[in-house]
Amino acid sequence: MATVTGVTPRGAILRLRLRSWPILQTAGAAVAAWYLAKLIVAEPRPVFAAIAAVVSLGATYGQRPERAIELVGGVVLGIGLADLLIGAIGTGPLQLGLLVMAAMGAAVLLGGGPVLVTEAAVSATLLVILEPSSTALPSSRLIEAVVGGGVALAVSALAFPPNPAILVGRSAQSVFGGLGRALEEVGAALGDGDGRRAQAALEAARDIDRDLAGFDEALAVGRETARLSPGRRSSRSELDRYARAARHIDLAVRNTRVLARHAVRFLRSDAVAPAALPDAIRELGQAVWLLAAELDDPAPPPGDVRLLASQAAFRATESFEEEPRLALAEIVAQVRSTAIDLVRASEAADATRGDFTETPTEELLVAAPGLA
Repeated sequence: MATVTGVTPRGAILRLRLRSWPILQTAGAAVAAWYLAKLIVAEPRPVFAAIAAVVSLGATYGQRPERAIELVGGVVLGIGLADLLIGAIGTGPLQLGLLVMAAMGAAVLLGGGPVLVTEAAVSATLLVILEPSSTALPSSRLIEAVVGGGVALAVSALAFPPNPAILVGRSAQSVFGGLGRALEEVGAALGDGDGRRAQAALEAARDIDRDLAGFDEALAVGRETARLSPGRRSSRSELDRYARAARHIDLAVRNTRVLARHAVRFLRSDAVAPAALPDAIRELGQAVWLLAAELDDPAPPPGDVRLLASQAAFRATESFEEEPRLALAEIVAQVRSTAIDLVRASEAADATRGDFTETPTEELLVAAPGLA
């Protein structure tokens, strides 16, 4: 039975299992920061060390190391600045407002981004709220914050970072999902002669840019994580596969967007597409799904993407030869270009190759039946 939020108990348990490792990491970081700060500053209750570790680790999980350092800097800045000013102005609602303004202003003056500014304000707020129950010396709180932030950095960047291959794989699948659906919708729109559906497919193709940006960011973060973390260096070969394919995936997205634009223009003229053309574009969509599976699991031998993309290009070319019209030529050219991009991405992702060398376009066209 579903809960009021629409989440079933089974789904909630699954979500908890997926996030249990980050939760355990955060709890472990809080405990480690507590004991390390207690050892360094001889404070019986180093509250701010644990707080800084939890806040910093939650904010930096899956971020680039530079971003993580910036966030930890915000935590330390907020606690340190509030620590210095509380003795002069005391605590209370008005003092809280002044400290938040001071922390955010200092973060801005230091060139911090929005997240650093926010972290500084939150950390200053925590210190003001907890100050009445704290007996620590002012300087010890700043040391606690540095210890907590350092522990968070060690946990997030060195000891137990998220699996970069999983993060990149999920981002790539989002791109493939949008690309495959967009191609299928373009094919269906041409088959039905539906201009509105073609326009919706064009908008969907444009929206893939957001997923593509997320994929690029995940790839950059993943490669840095694999480079810096000894426990994740085994992910480098898989990340290299995604990196080699990324440029061709980007080109496939761009060509699909142009394809959808030509389809919209074609249908606005009340033209009727040859029967084979919508099928060719739908085959391109199927080639995208195969490419997604190939990147997700490199065990099966490659080749299915090449075959299906080649068939799509061949079928589109035949439809143009039967009805040689300029408007069709534009669509067919984009089908062929997208097919080549998908074949190249599959070729680049081939994990059986030691040294990857991109096949020249002329050879690729000859090697792929139907594209010649």
